[in-house]
Amino acid sequence: MAIAVYMGSDEFSVPSLLALHMAHQVVGVVTQPDRPSGRGRELTPNAVKTTAEALGLPLIQPLRVGAPDVLSQLREWTPDVIVVAAFGQILPRSILELPAMGCVNVHASLLPRWRGAAPVAHVILAGDEETGVTLIKMDEGVDTGSILAQESTTIEVDDTTETLRARLAELGAQLLVEVLPAYVDGDLTPRPQPGVGITYAPQLKKTDGEIDWSQPAEQVDRMVRAYTPWPSAYTFWQGRRLRVLETIPLLQWSGSAPPGTVLADEVSPVVATGDGAVWVTRLQMEGRKPMAADQFLRGQADLIGAVLGP
Repeated sequence: MAIAVYMGSDEFSVPSLLALHMAHQVVGVVTQPDRPSGRGRELTPNAVKTTAEALGLPLIQPLRVGAPDVLSQLREWTPDVIVVAAFGQILPRSILELPAMGCVNVHASLLPRWRGAAPVAHVILAGDEETGVTLIKMDEGVDTGSILAQESTTIEVDDTTETLRARLAELGAQLLVEVLPAYVDGDLTPRPQPGVGITYAPQLKKTDGEIDWSQPAEQVDRMVRAYTPWPSAYTFWQGRRLRVLETIPLLQWSGSAPPGTVLADEVSPVVATGDGAVWVTRLQMEGRKPMAADQFLRGQADLIGAVLGP
């Protein structure tokens, strides 16, 4: 049984924390400070803090993980290993070198493909058919550490970042508890990442979600799925932001309407793209609740015939 400190900050981190707690001695948890949330902008704890408190684990929430008091606390905990999953801060060398077995990261891609902050969204945007999780021994680079183990999974045609990330979180937790004992016992040697096949997955921006209707239908559908739940794919209609929440690509559509044109359909609107069209099944007008497209059209029939975009 390893003595471990856990670092994580969102829903992806929770399954690994629970699995680690069941199999090893977690002596402390490090997570991000509470953030303003909701219309009232009240300070709200993240999922890792809520889980750690429910488990009765010691917890700190530093603004800066490299601060001297954080390092002092980590030394006091004397972990064999620090496990990191979606923590959200870069670890300095002083922390990377503190535990005897270093720091192990649960990363949501098959490294070296999709290093960076948003691997799940980028794997969907790229149209990859497969992804997975990688356990690495962390170094000072961004997701450049040596590989301990990997596990893959197929990307389904209707996967969103939300559904795929949740599946990868469970896969990562399972892999962590399978591999960590052998690593801590010295029976597993990390192997360097390949020097080929490296791609990057930078942090998403809110503006990334604006749909370019001149793109092929398949790419528009990937955008919608990749940007669910955030920043959400959107377009503009009547000067207001219109979120496009669910689509089905119609690759064999043979119409000739300009991209962004909304066409009539028996159930839901069809929007022409640069190649093909997408059947929009769920929408949300700015300031309104999400709704099925047929329900939306009952109150907004003039959407048919409109041309969406800035």
